[in-house]
Amino acid sequence: MEEKELLKEQQIMRAMRKTLTSVVRDCAPRADQDSPLTEQTIENVRMCLGLIAAREAELAESLGLSRNERPHYTDEVKSAEPIQFIPTASRKDH
Repeated sequence: MEEKELLKEQQIMRAMRKTLTSVVRDCAPRADQDSPLTEQTIENVRMCLGLIAAREAELAESLGLSRNERPHYTDEVKSAEPIQFIPTASRKDH
């Protein structure tokens, strides 16, 4: 599969995942209500989300992308600090 096709499929997977999770969020029962979804429907949603996640992982792997990336916050403590190297003056050995 070409990279352009893979990127398109990634967009499709992302859109499907977002849409499905939005539907689940909208149907989530409130504290005193029962779920409008049956147990079978809930299990089918879980299965679909699992398949989407598995395919997204396959696509990322085929493109050589890391799946361990996480967002970083600007005020987050860094585990390493970059250092600046200052070149020394050239020395001529006699």
